Amino acid sequence: MSTHYPQTTLFIFSGLPGTGKTTLAQKLATQTGAAYLRIDTIEQSLRDFCAWQVEGEGYELAYRLAQDNLRLGLSVVADSCNSIALTRHAWESVAKQSDARFENIQIVCADAAEHRTRIETRRSTIPNLKLPSWQDVVQRDYQPWNSSCIVIDTAGKTVAESFRSLCQKLAIALDHVSFG
Repeated sequence: MSTHYPQTTLFIFSGLPGTGKTTLAQKLATQTGAAYLRIDTIEQSLRDFCAWQVEGEGYELAYRLAQDNLRLGLSVVADSCNSIALTRHAWESVAKQSDARFENIQIVCADAAEHRTRIETRRSTIPNLKLPSWQDVVQRDYQPWNSSCIVIDTAGKTVAESFRSLCQKLAIALDHVSFG
């Protein structure tokens, strides 16, 4: 059973690779009936089909797709590292231009050993996508947030526990959401 958020909303996920961001973003999209946009999928598609060296094009395409869906009255879950202020402001602008609300959601894994294990043992669900190494993750430019956001720490928690925490912070009626 899906739970619809009370107003058309852009759920803006951010966080380093391996924190559980995609898992939670996909679960939120499924549970709320929101459209789901994953930057990794868009960027890898551009590499595969257009043979491009992708810079910001994936984000630019995602902004337009999000805006189309928001203007139709559909909520959108945006799944990306969203590691710099520029992209964070751009996502917020998409929501504002579409007369939608937005929720900034940062997913973290505060246990470095657990985070490293996740990075070193995960498999890509996107054909041809080269996953980052642990060294890539720790060297990534991830700017601190200068505005408020919901923070979910997935360290030592199951997906169900992390998702329940997210739902509580989003104030979604928990009795309509499946945590299986």
